[in-house]
Amino acid sequence: MASIFTRIINREIPALIVAENEKYIAFLDINPLVLGHTLVVPKQEVDYIFDLDDDTLAGLNVFAKGVAHAIKKAVPCKRIGVAVIGLEVPHTHVHLVPMNTMGDINFTRPKLNPTKEELADVADRIKSQVEG
Repeated sequence: MASIFTRIINREIPALIVAENEKYIAFLDINPLVLGHTLVVPKQEVDYIFDLDDDTLAGLNVFAKGVAHAIKKAVPCKRIGVAVIGLEVPHTHVHLVPMNTMGDINFTRPKLNPTKEELADVADRIKSQVEG
């Protein structure tokens, strides 16, 4: 059975996609830690990040770097935090989280429940900053 991320990649379910190329996709987390929390995913469905081949792993990081720069331009923050947890969906994904404090990337705290309009607005702002 395809992961929820593969279903997003295949456009079977909607997502607020902020960047995409032939190998990777980035979309907003719909229950973010903070507004702008973005997931970066290889299109190849592999459960564990360290099971990716070296080229895919390297490319994922380079793609995430470009998305992180776009988020930082679009969402006021001090840094973009990076986390790879991988327990919640069996498809490699990198969390990019705008941070002003260490607490902003604490996955044990309650997630936000933003409106569709708030999510669409931040997605548009990030997408407008993506280069390439």
